[in-house]
Amino acid sequence: MSACTTPANGDERQQVLPLLDRIKIRTAPVGRPKKRFKVIAADKGYDARWLREKLRKRGIRGQIAKRQRRGNKPLGRPIQMSVPRFQQERCFAWLQRKYRRLVVRWERLPSCFDAFLHLSIIHIWLNKLILVG
Repeated sequence: MSACTTPANGDERQQVLPLLDRIKIRTAPVGRPKKRFKVIAADKGYDARWLREKLRKRGIRGQIAKRQRRGNKPLGRPIQMSVPRFQQERCFAWLQRKYRRLVVRWERLPSCFDAFLHLSIIHIWLNKLILVG
């Protein structure tokens, strides 16, 4: 689990690569954990040529929808989403519904906000594990 808190007026595209660097994928009990995904899904807000190139250099296939200009036909082939984005949107909906404090941003200190964000994610995971298991 990894989260990154940024100012509201900042560029989220700048935070993608540092966030990916912090994630470690546990694969086996022995050895170094993986740090690379095969696919990353994002919305149109992350559409940038330099981000796609950097993801490609890392061996990550980016499923990022392209921005369309008004009146123009979409360029290239349509993206076939093998990673459904509804899972990400559903997670945001859970956070907004159950943890209003995150949406309104009552905490002024970033450390308090990050702590509450991590607690809310852990709470969601525990509920899913208990209900499924």
